[in-house]
Amino acid sequence: MAVSSSKRIISCAITGAVHLPTMSPYLPITPEQIAQNALDAASAGAAIVHIHARNPETGQPSPDLNLYRQIIDQIRAKNKEVVICLTTGGGAGMTPEQRMAVVPEFKPELASMNTGSMNWGMFPLLNKFKEFQHPWEGQYLHATKDFVFPNTFASMEAMCKIMDESGTKPELEAYDVGHLYNIAYLLQAGIVKPPITMQFVTGILGGIASSPYDIMNMHQTADRLFGIGKYNWSVIGAGKAEFPDAMLSLILGGHVRVGMEDNLYLGKGKLAKSNGELVAKMVRMMADLDLDPATPDEAREILALG
Repeated sequence: MAVSSSKRIISCAITGAVHLPTMSPYLPITPEQIAQNALDAASAGAAIVHIHARNPETGQPSPDLNLYRQIIDQIRAKNKEVVICLTTGGGAGMTPEQRMAVVPEFKPELASMNTGSMNWGMFPLLNKFKEFQHPWEGQYLHATKDFVFPNTFASMEAMCKIMDESGTKPELEAYDVGHLYNIAYLLQAGIVKPPITMQFVTGILGGIASSPYDIMNMHQTADRLFGIGKYNWSVIGAGKAEFPDAMLSLILGGHVRVGMEDNLYLGKGKLAKSNGELVAKMVRMMADLDLDPATPDEAREILALG
């Protein structure tokens, strides 16, 4: 039986690799904090939780597989239904091999896959924060002024091969219109298999912005390349664009992502204390449109997982 068209998937990105501990005392850092935030997000209505790991002492993004194992085990000990999506984006400075290692190790149902190289600039935050909790934070921001996030065709093909062998579906992250054409090539070449799942990532310096015009541009280009209604898609709006962009995605028929990876605020000047709060707000907003959050099993059916 087909899932009702009123059902939309909420994905929650728990901690990411962009925000720094200095920015919020509520940013989950330790495996215990990340796992609990994932459980809270699932309880609030998220069908998918997107996982990065961090050094529990410093909060620095980490590729340590033992940290991922602790997070996954703690989530699964209390929730066996939620879809776990592991990152292969990792964090600035990680090698493709480090970023990809989680897939053959854990064989997740879903894993993010970035679909093009890009400049990735977080350095403007240096103008906002003059003091940091940890020395790495300022160094991390400064390094992005001369940083290219590498996702070559060779590495994308290798990632897709490993995902296919691991039974993992790629969640294709598109940061600009050109990335959609990269996905079209991967699809035509048989490197990714239909039905494809894409996420429009907006508002990152170096990629497309978060205005309605930008999202419409991405959506209309995807329709031309892949066919109306023939692909699954979601929208990420970085920072204060998170909820407005999510609403636009819902109106256009797409799915949504919220979470502290993308945005630390529940409202103007009000820090979110947990990822569950961000998901609960999204559920309330969906209700105003007479839409319902998909369950994990409904999300699996929509995305053709497994």
